[in-house]
Amino acid sequence: MTQSGMPEIVERLAATINAGDTDGFLALFPSNGIVEDWGRRFEGHDAIRGWSDKELIGAKGVLTLGRIIDQSGNRTSLYTDWVSSFFSGSSVFTFTLDGDLIREMVISAG
Repeated sequence: MTQSGMPEIVERLAATINAGDTDGFLALFPSNGIVEDWGRRFEGHDAIRGWSDKELIGAKGVLTLGRIIDQSGNRTSLYTDWVSSFFSGSSVFTFTLDGDLIREMVISAG
């Protein structure tokens, strides 16, 4: 955890996205990791890469981490702000951590 209470891996995730580092981003998930983006589910590195190439890193986005909403056990939810060529706006990101990896990242209405 960082001083703000934010899990370090979540800060690394934002840094890899903002740096446009797809391989670094994928390395934060296990091979069967999950991204759920407003109800659409992407499981595994290939599916997550396909989604990211269009809507996340490929969209040249900037993710700004906001205030933590809830933190319990291995789950952290926080407000975020996203600006990209694909979509811009506020969302809630919920991370389920598994050791030093992100098991699941869920993006929902903020």
